[in-house]
Amino acid sequence: MSGTRRGGGLLVAGTTSDAGKSVVTAGICRWLARQGVKVAPFKAQNMSLNSFVTREGAEIGRAQAMQAQAARVEPTALMNPVLLKPGSDRSSQVVLLGKPVGEMSARGYHGGRQEQLLGIVTDCLEQLRGTYDAVICEGAGSPAEINLRRTDIVNMGIARAARFPVVVVGDIDRGGVFASFFGTTALLSPEDQELIAGYMVNKFRGDVSLLEPGMEMLRGLTGRATYGVLPFQHGLGIDEEDGLRVSLRGAVRESVVAPPVGEDVLRVAVCAVPLMSNFTDVDALAAEPGVVVRFVDRAEELADADLVVVPGTRGTVKALAWLRERGLADALARRAAEGRPVLGICGGFQALGEHIEDDVESKAGSVEGLGLLPVRVRFAREKTLARPTGTALGEPVDGYEIHHGVAEVLGGEAFLDGCRVGAVWGTHWHGSLESDGFRRAFLREVAAAAGRRFVPAPDTSFATLREDQLDLLGDLIEQHADTDALLKLIEAGAPAGLPFLPPGAP
Repeated sequence: MSGTRRGGGLLVAGTTSDAGKSVVTAGICRWLARQGVKVAPFKAQNMSLNSFVTREGAEIGRAQAMQAQAARVEPTALMNPVLLKPGSDRSSQVVLLGKPVGEMSARGYHGGRQEQLLGIVTDCLEQLRGTYDAVICEGAGSPAEINLRRTDIVNMGIARAARFPVVVVGDIDRGGVFASFFGTTALLSPEDQELIAGYMVNKFRGDVSLLEPGMEMLRGLTGRATYGVLPFQHGLGIDEEDGLRVSLRGAVRESVVAPPVGEDVLRVAVCAVPLMSNFTDVDALAAEPGVVVRFVDRAEELADADLVVVPGTRGTVKALAWLRERGLADALARRAAEGRPVLGICGGFQALGEHIEDDVESKAGSVEGLGLLPVRVRFAREKTLARPTGTALGEPVDGYEIHHGVAEVLGGEAFLDGCRVGAVWGTHWHGSLESDGFRRAFLREVAAAAGRRFVPAPDTSFATLREDQLDLLGDLIEQHADTDALLKLIEAGAPAGLPFLPPGAP
């Protein structure tokens, strides 16, 4: 397997969003890395509020950062050259090669800007192909979005440019997977269909032999093979793109809560603010035995929480209004007055401050914060993208920063780049809770303030849990996919002579 030719590759497409493309891409990367193949992930265009900062200071989707970890390589901007960060239903911030280049409406983006980016993303892919033996690309949504095909740079557009074979993943748990495979193929042009090598069934429950007649019929109808039937397993999500509806689905997030080491559990409530970003910050809390994490949107749901987290958001001013409208702002103020723990991260930290001047993100100008921390925030046009390290609560901490808001801390105790007043903490640092010693020290502080007899487990390693999760994805491909056939696709491209399925796209 280590003989994979330099520059080979594959595109993992899906019949729908959330069909399992990210998981399958990560699984293939981990499987290939185990075989000694030098492999990299690639997603030309990603729409996500869940992002990461690479060592060179570039912002990319967290899913691609995790796929790079699956491939055992350092993530770079080349692996996700275009990142779209929604600010509303109609506009997004465009991040190009790791740096923001402005806001754009969906109509403006698909009306011409996207086509202009094709040369940039293909250049990034070619650079990766010149460095790695194989590049495993992830598509977005469905390749059969015929209204968007002319401007597509992430599905068949990139597959055509690179002449990469395509495997289409379908979620059988949703139903209709055979119709989805057939219809996806039949809506593509003859030139696109030439690259659709076959299919992969995801999230299958039951006896695979019951599926075999359908796969044989599908092969007869399409002339294309099914490259694997992946079983439904809890805990196979990686750092997702799509937001709260999938935020507790991964291994760390969905696992049964282990019994506490001490006498009590800790209950964590995360305010599900609009445009929530990097909700994976709380995964490390959910990984701790005896810590129960839930997302909430009502004030009464904070009553029994030992810790409330106000997470990151792409719309700090909008989140502030939402907190006030729902009575959560008053509930947070009562908690602070009673000495009950609150943690604000990035946009949540900004919301806990006294005052915000925002002529950049919301363009709302002067806005009063919740006043729980002595902090004043001014939004700068230049985005802060950094990978800071430091010490807090006597423990080393690593994190990453993604924000336009510049915080002026006017008091309180120092806490990372922010501050602490009583039982209210605030910081811009994402990912800090993944530092095991710091997380345990923080939870001891929370337990003491909450009056809980909770003791952090002494041996929880978040990095080990994440590696175990990626190994599970590699196992999934190795055990349930036709790896010999996948390797042949990566090396040699799509089989010649694949039949055309009418009607095809014009």
